[in-house]
Amino acid sequence: MKFTVVGAGAMGLRFGVLLQEAGNQVDFVEDWKPHYDKMKEQGGVYVTREHKNKHLVPVNVYTPEEYTDTDADFVFFELKQMQLDDMLKRCQHFFKDQYCLTAMNGMGHVDKLLKYFPKEKVVAGTALVATILTGPGEVEFVGAPGAGTTNWANYTEKPDEKTKQLMHELKKANFNPSLKTNFMGTLMAKVVFNSVVNTLCTMFEITMGEYASFEKANEMSRQLIDEAYDVCERAGVQLVNSREEELASVNHVSLVSNPHHYPSMYQDMSHNRPVEVDYINGYFVRLGRKYNYEATTHNMVTNLVHLAEKARQARVTA
Repeated sequence: MKFTVVGAGAMGLRFGVLLQEAGNQVDFVEDWKPHYDKMKEQGGVYVTREHKNKHLVPVNVYTPEEYTDTDADFVFFELKQMQLDDMLKRCQHFFKDQYCLTAMNGMGHVDKLLKYFPKEKVVAGTALVATILTGPGEVEFVGAPGAGTTNWANYTEKPDEKTKQLMHELKKANFNPSLKTNFMGTLMAKVVFNSVVNTLCTMFEITMGEYASFEKANEMSRQLIDEAYDVCERAGVQLVNSREEELASVNHVSLVSNPHHYPSMYQDMSHNRPVEVDYINGYFVRLGRKYNYEATTHNMVTNLVHLAEKARQARVTA
């Protein structure tokens, strides 16, 4: 299959490089100039896994304006929520008959993607996979090959032949894909996960393992999970996991799979980039209010992350 990956950040490179190594044709579209320039200069991206075996992987990389190929099977969006509107406008000249694929964090991206792709060709998912963009032209894959899982669903909740072919390629690339027929429930499970781990680790600048090993972590996690599930129930969203399964997922990924990992939100804050908390915890606040429910814990966490963000920026510029 052929993939156009829009966003050659940590997760875009993880998906794109491994799909390429599994025998697929992959092009990357990237607008961060230092990263783009470095990959052009060195002829690819340097990849390490668990700080070992640093090697150069050749990649095809283009700016949005340079890229004109309309023959991909999937246009794969891996961006921050705040970047998507602008990139869609800059890339629309090469949208034709492709399917749209995304595993972006948070919520808000699907509605934007549906303005450019028909609902029958939208596939979205979630990835419990840890990756770090260590610098321009360099990426670190966290975990052993085959670590982590991914879940996917068609927007129509009716898997077609193209989606089944996609699952085959993702399996070859060691992403352990699972195809679901509950679109919103599949996506929201990861938003709930991130509303616990990403935000609390970012706020206190700690690893996932450091958070989950705290003696009150289960109590804190459960408070956020319960409130998110209460919002989803009012919105008529049936999540793919029970509350207990969601808590178990938080603990397993944090304590077993990626205990030394700093979540992507922390990586953004530590590099003075905007964080996505408004699309994660803030999303539950807005959705709850739509159904006359106040997600007070998520509201507090959203504000605390922004406070931590502001305080860090003040220290940096002092």
